[in-house]
Amino acid sequence: MSNPEGEIPTFAVVGKINMGKSSVLATLLEIDNDRVVRVSATPGATTQCQVLPVEFDGREMIRFIDTPGFSNALEAMRAIQEIHGEGTPDLAAVKLFVLREIDGGQFEDEARLLQPLVDGAGVLYVIDPSKPLRDTFVAEMEILRWTGRPRMALLNEKAENQDRIEEWRTRLGSYFNLVRTFNAHHARFSERKNLLKSLLQIDEGNRARIEETIEFIDQEWDERREESAEYLMDFLSYALKHRESVTLDVKEEELEARKERKRQELTKTYYANIARMEEKTYRRLLKLYRHDLLKVEVGDDHFEGLDLSSEETWQKWGLSRSQLTLAGGVAGGAAGIAVDLGTGGLTHGLGTLFGAIGGAGAAFFKGEDLPDLKIGMITEQGNSKALVMGPPASENFPWILLDRCLHHFGEIMNHAHGRREESLLSINADAGWVRRFSRERRSRLQRWFTQNVKKGAIRFDADVFHEFVDILHEVEGA
Repeated sequence: MSNPEGEIPTFAVVGKINMGKSSVLATLLEIDNDRVVRVSATPGATTQCQVLPVEFDGREMIRFIDTPGFSNALEAMRAIQEIHGEGTPDLAAVKLFVLREIDGGQFEDEARLLQPLVDGAGVLYVIDPSKPLRDTFVAEMEILRWTGRPRMALLNEKAENQDRIEEWRTRLGSYFNLVRTFNAHHARFSERKNLLKSLLQIDEGNRARIEETIEFIDQEWDERREESAEYLMDFLSYALKHRESVTLDVKEEELEARKERKRQELTKTYYANIARMEEKTYRRLLKLYRHDLLKVEVGDDHFEGLDLSSEETWQKWGLSRSQLTLAGGVAGGAAGIAVDLGTGGLTHGLGTLFGAIGGAGAAFFKGEDLPDLKIGMITEQGNSKALVMGPPASENFPWILLDRCLHHFGEIMNHAHGRREESLLSINADAGWVRRFSRERRSRLQRWFTQNVKKGAIRFDADVFHEFVDILHEVEGA
């Protein structure tokens, strides 16, 4: 297919009813909204052609067309043969067939799906290879071959009946310029991009336009990764600075039962607000990656019962004790260096030494602690005493939060839009990302965590930001 200069490369997605055409488009174009891409288990849900443009900055780069499914391919093939007469039918015969059948004819579905091809569109033929290869499929392939348009076949691969794939590949290879595998329910970003790259192999005439589109897609993906890093940094920074307090009256201060009741209420409020921050972060990520059907419900009791002293928690989330100790030691050493420099070297490096020892010890002994409750003074209310919760005493608490965020980021980013069921992000999923980090990365992040806890508002740290961007890039490729 070679369009005149300025015309938009167009590809019609065709196939039998319920082969997954609309699911392929939904995943390829990141659309899980049924108002945009019609996907239904009901046969014949798509009865009209639907144009789906790929746009960047208001400029349409490529156009895909969702078409009705073949409903009677064998008889339609015979009708085209009758129109043509002897020999092999060609595009002219297909055009006559479309003109005759497009408005209420016996083969209206076939005519509507062939109309874009008559107008110059290339072909993406979607097949579910779990289906047996019957004569009706061969008829579809013949009709598409008669159009003479560039053609790519997509095997919308599923787990069952893998033994039929090679049979399909062999037969499709004799009808199509290119055969590719694409799982609409599990395709990741790299697979979606590779599918677009495959268009270059069937449409040389629009190479520059397709390559430019792929460049735009790469740029947009990089921008999303940077925004995601910013979202996660914002959440962790706010969570580590967060405090909750409740004033104690004289009786509550002296009566342990009442004080304990206040303590429990404050604990619930603290965790509920951390959970809301986390949930807001995931909602921002869901919007960024264009998910309407994937949902998140963290819940107020999300952190309730988190026991950092239990072996199970240490095995599942955050850093191991040895990693936490090393990260705390390096962060403490950095603080000691500042002391040495501030005294003009008069401490002879003892500040660095004791800082490292103190940091490592704090990480080891406090690593099990939950965000602590303490009695403090609220100056703006005079001399009344208050219970205060936060910032977290646990050195492992930010690592646990980060571990969870990275898991959910991967879940959001890799969730295929062709999966049409409404689903929730899993809360109790396995983690383990932060334990894979290098020692240098753990130390850099630990210093940033400590700054947020101790100093409150801190300036934007470009080095830490780029570290987060690199981390998310690694999660994408896992």
